[in-house]
Amino acid sequence: MAKLYFYYASMNAGKSTNLLQADFNYRERGMRTMLFTAAIDTRAAMGAIASRIGLEKQAIAFDAATDLAAIVTTEHANAPVACVLVDEAQFLSEAQVAQLAKLADVDGIPVLAYGLRTDFRGKLFPGSAALLAIADNLVELKSVCECGRKATMNLRVDSAGNAVAEGAQTEIGGDDRYVALCRKHFTERLAAAEG
Repeated sequence: MAKLYFYYASMNAGKSTNLLQADFNYRERGMRTMLFTAAIDTRAAMGAIASRIGLEKQAIAFDAATDLAAIVTTEHANAPVACVLVDEAQFLSEAQVAQLAKLADVDGIPVLAYGLRTDFRGKLFPGSAALLAIADNLVELKSVCECGRKATMNLRVDSAGNAVAEGAQTEIGGDDRYVALCRKHFTERLAAAEG
């Protein structure tokens, strides 16, 4: 039975690397995969899944209007799709998460979704909330805080490294804009920025 998996973590935990390794494993065995990533994230290039360690692969870029299930089922009818892999899954809509669940439940295609759990204020992203609610398997990937404890939060910082407490939920960036921290250090630095 196919399942919907949600691999979540803070920044710098290796989500994209893990996704690209899973894709490689399927393809090495001669199985066809389909990769998706959020169109809003153009840090590497439009439709590119890129890891910090240098791995990169092209994917289908999605936005809120993209019908993921329609794309996959059309391709699956032409040649079997063994697995669907989604990077930046926090940017999925609730409807798109339901589409991914349908691919697993009805079409029998495993779906591996990778993304952030929370934003820079510690609030759930809509896509992540939907995945946490209905995914068959939840897998936390680990990152490390500056203190050595497990990092679970993403602190947005300015160019001087100071915490940012206000702004839009989505602002694309990497190490220049976000720092992965444990909850204790996230809370302390965010409180200092708000105070």
